[in-house]
Amino acid sequence: MKSKLILALSGNDIFSGGGLYADLATYITNGQHGFVAVTCLTALTDNGFEVIPTAAKTFAQQLGSLSAVPFSAIKIGLLPNIEIAELALDFIKQHAGLPLVLDPVLVCKESHDVEVSALRTELIKFFPYATIITPNLAEAEFLTGQSIKTVDDMKIAAQKLYELGAKNVVIKGGNRLSKEKAIDVFYDGVAYQVLENPVLEYNNIGAGCTFASSIASHLVKGEQVCEAVAQAKDFVYQAIQRSDEYGVQQYES
Repeated sequence: MKSKLILALSGNDIFSGGGLYADLATYITNGQHGFVAVTCLTALTDNGFEVIPTAAKTFAQQLGSLSAVPFSAIKIGLLPNIEIAELALDFIKQHAGLPLVLDPVLVCKESHDVEVSALRTELIKFFPYATIITPNLAEAEFLTGQSIKTVDDMKIAAQKLYELGAKNVVIKGGNRLSKEKAIDVFYDGVAYQVLENPVLEYNNIGAGCTFASSIASHLVKGEQVCEAVAQAKDFVYQAIQRSDEYGVQQYES
C-alpha cells in the first residue's frame, strides 16, 4: 500500500523529543511519509527555553516548495508569531478540505511562557478549517478565558471552543486534574467523551505533539475523529512507557 503523505507545520525541539521530531517519528511508525515546514528553532539559554521564529520569507519559501505535494492531511504545531500564523493560514486555505489537526501551542510545558498572546485571534481563524483542535488545559484556559479545575470545566471549555468554530475539540488534561489518571475530554458538538489512562511517572516530552500527529495519522486511514482520538491516546500512553530522559520514544506497530 502506498504511504500517505502528511505535512507538519512544526518547530524544531533542540532536545528532539517534541516538535517536528515527534511528528515525523509518529508518521513513520504509522506507515506514512512526513514532510515538515519548520516554524521555529529552539534553544536552552541562560534566560531559559528560547523560541526563535523562522524568518517569514524563509517560511513562505518552504510552503511554496510544498505547494504541489498531494498531502492527505496537515498537522499544525507551534506558530511562534503572527507573520508565521498568517502564512500558515493562507496555505491552509489553499488546501481546504484536507484533514487538519490544530495543536494550538501557546505555552511550552506551562512553566515557560511563550510570548504568543497576540496569536489568540490568529489561531481562532484556523478553527473553521480544522478537523479537530487539541489544546492542553493551559491553552484551553487561554483561548476561552476561563479557569479549568474539573472535568465539568473541561466540558464547558470544549463547548466554548466549538462555538468559536472548532468542529471537534479534545482538551488534554494531563495529570493536572488527577495524579492517578490522565484525563482528556472530547467533544464533537453533540456529545462528550471522557478518556482516561493511568498517569505514568515517565518523561512525557513531546506527548502533545505525538498525540496530534497520531490523530492525523489515523484520520488519513479513514477513521472517525472520535476513534482517531482514542487510538492516539493509547499510542501516546505506550510511547511514554518507552520514553527516555530526552523524550517520547515511539513503539513498533
